[in-house]
Amino acid sequence: MSCDILFRVEGPVYHEALAPHHRIHDAWDGPPALAPEVRAAVRVVVTNGTVGLTEAEMAMLPALGLICTVGTGYEAVDVAAARARGIAVTHAAGVNAGAVAEHAIGMILALTRRLCRFDAAVRAGTWRGDVGTSSLMSGRRIGIFGMGGIGQRLGRLAAAFDMPVSYCSRTAKNLPGWTFHADLRTLAQHVDVLVIAAPGGPATFHAVDDAVLDALGPNGIVVNVGRGSIIDTNVLIAALEAGRIGGAALDVLEEEPEVPEALRRLPNVVLSPHVAGLALEVQRLSAALMMRNIDAFLAGKPLVTPVPV
Repeated sequence: MSCDILFRVEGPVYHEALAPHHRIHDAWDGPPALAPEVRAAVRVVVTNGTVGLTEAEMAMLPALGLICTVGTGYEAVDVAAARARGIAVTHAAGVNAGAVAEHAIGMILALTRRLCRFDAAVRAGTWRGDVGTSSLMSGRRIGIFGMGGIGQRLGRLAAAFDMPVSYCSRTAKNLPGWTFHADLRTLAQHVDVLVIAAPGGPATFHAVDDAVLDALGPNGIVVNVGRGSIIDTNVLIAALEAGRIGGAALDVLEEEPEVPEALRRLPNVVLSPHVAGLALEVQRLSAALMMRNIDAFLAGKPLVTPVPV
């Protein structure tokens, strides 16, 4: 069974998976970019947690019955409005956990071992000289904010580097040998590397503020592979410029794709363009899961990975 699908994601893998079976309408800017007759026919929207879908956009799609997000996050989808309209919402829970955890480890290594600066020096014709030294990642105390699939995978990888693991989440988990802290500031006080792996949304908005960064201290580094909204960007820049923390590695930003010039020029910052979960293998798994959800929806069967109630 085929249907009309509005597409709001990047990545040819998703398009290639769906196009042979359905009518795909690329509309990064949402329903207004489509002709009225197409909007009237759309039954499925494929989006992600950052782009999402608003209640006003849903109202433009009278036949809409399913919203699929290709990643774990769905914070920009108005889930309450969707449910009120009888629209189901699914996500790719857990599919990208390994990829995001690996990326976080890579960013910590890049920052502590100064890989980006050494690479730039060699490309510029410098061989050692006065490029300076780096410091070890191994043995540093890591704190993880958010202990879902990504956080747990990250903790296991960090433990392999002999990094003592602490975490902060809504509740303590059965994780022997890992230390639970009930609040983020206390977690920051007890670690050298603070990794943000929590979902976005009102509950975590600007959770990393002055108090948390001051608790982390001048030798600490903060890494964000969660959502940009969790860190107050202006506060972070001020802390970095004043030397109140040692560095930052950011895969997500508050106003992405806009990157503040202050972050671009700071030498103790590593940046990547929200790609932690975009490994090819992950995209293929996500596309397959999305297909299963769409097939279930069209067949009137229970969805495979509905968002939590």
